[in-house]
Amino acid sequence: MDPIIFAAVILSLAVATVIDLRSQRIPNILTVPTALVALAYHLLIQGPQGLWFSLAGLGVGFGLMLSPFLLRVMGGGDVKLMAAVGAWVGPQVVLVAFLLTSLAGGVYALAVLARRSDVLRGVFQPLRAALYATCATGEFHYQPAPATPGLPKLCYGLAIALGTVAAMTRAVLISGWLVG
Repeated sequence: MDPIIFAAVILSLAVATVIDLRSQRIPNILTVPTALVALAYHLLIQGPQGLWFSLAGLGVGFGLMLSPFLLRVMGGGDVKLMAAVGAWVGPQVVLVAFLLTSLAGGVYALAVLARRSDVLRGVFQPLRAALYATCATGEFHYQPAPATPGLPKLCYGLAIALGTVAAMTRAVLISGWLVG
């Protein structure tokens, strides 16, 4: 992986994470120029082939995050951030970044929920009751937890940053970029 790409993505993700944690949004003023600079960089360095590589990464990053956005699980800024990351790193690395982001997001969500014992209690009490009922009767009887108002909103930019940095680090280790 090109050190310029690595640095540009790290810088963009750091800014996006700070903004997301402070305002719970990732603005277009960050994501759109990040994607455009990535497209221009790849075009200038590798010509039309680089542009296609960058466009493919942008499309894969966007496409992977589109379903969660349409299901209202993810914000539009998160979608555009992953698309911008894809424009920099290409389709293969952004796919790995998405998978690692999903893992990081799950751990992050559990950590946030762990801080809210009322939410965890609302989830685990029906599960415990179902387990006891199943053991007693031999039949599974599960009542879903009632909707809990005021669930915390996750700043998914943090998960995107963690997953992307892990994916880029993996790419660097595989390519031997650090080996002189």
